[in-house]
Amino acid sequence: MPDSALPARLRVVAVTYSPGTALDGFVESLAEATTGPTDVVLADNGSTDGAPERVAAAHPHVRLLPTGGNIGYGSAVNAGLADVTEGWALVANPDVRFEPGSVDEMLAVASRWPRAAMVGPAIRTPEGELYPSARDLPSLSTGIGHALLGWVWPGNPWTACYRREREAPRERPAGWLSGSCFLIDLEAFHSVGGFDPGYFMYFEDVDLADRLGRRGWLHVYAPSAVVVHEGGHATRREPHRMQRVHHTSALRYLSARHPGPRNAPLRAALRLGLGARMLISYVSGRVAAGARFQRAADEVH
Repeated sequence: MPDSALPARLRVVAVTYSPGTALDGFVESLAEATTGPTDVVLADNGSTDGAPERVAAAHPHVRLLPTGGNIGYGSAVNAGLADVTEGWALVANPDVRFEPGSVDEMLAVASRWPRAAMVGPAIRTPEGELYPSARDLPSLSTGIGHALLGWVWPGNPWTACYRREREAPRERPAGWLSGSCFLIDLEAFHSVGGFDPGYFMYFEDVDLADRLGRRGWLHVYAPSAVVVHEGGHATRREPHRMQRVHHTSALRYLSARHPGPRNAPLRAALRLGLGARMLISYVSGRVAAGARFQRAADEVH
């Protein structure tokens, strides 16, 4: 998309659920991430800590949008983007910190890829490790290998293939991009109905990318733009519930890709396998944590 077609004011949506002081860093770092004006919407899923109200009151370009309860991540993003239909929008978790110029860099990358529906930055942990945020769409083989072996053998070939950890970061199309921070083309987003509200949390970004990809849109990884994501707030707050949500979302995604009576035995096997892994994750923190990500190729040498 040429620069002249970019929105005069970039819509930014953050889904909040008692985000605490992390939200202050989000808004403050965003100011250094783009030279253009922003319109920040806090799609609030029932916060009780007062942080969204406080931040919205302190910044004229930030407004609070109560969703009416904890309706889930994708549904809250849909609400935050319902009234904008053209140009680009930025969706990010409230515990993201933007490096200076990172949003402008993502917009520059978007202008180089006319069929890009999503652009995602390099995501680093607070310790500086590069998170594998641009992955292939999960197939049955890679998904099963990753789920069964990732927690005990992080470097297994199925996990490495799925997360593309053995290659140096470069600007490229990906199967899907992490929902924790991404630019989205609003025309593309609304053309597929936005996020599927059937996902409360987890896999809604995979599902969206899959549906967009089926229509010929691309998802572009932009490692030249960098953000820092703390992550893990929901999991630490309600670990067993989040494990249940994660596994049921995985089942929903995989089952939807294998419909019909012919695939009923496969769906039953998936339900049994994911259910067993979920129960094990309740008592094993190592299984619950999943596969620890490996260093990217350019960081190993």
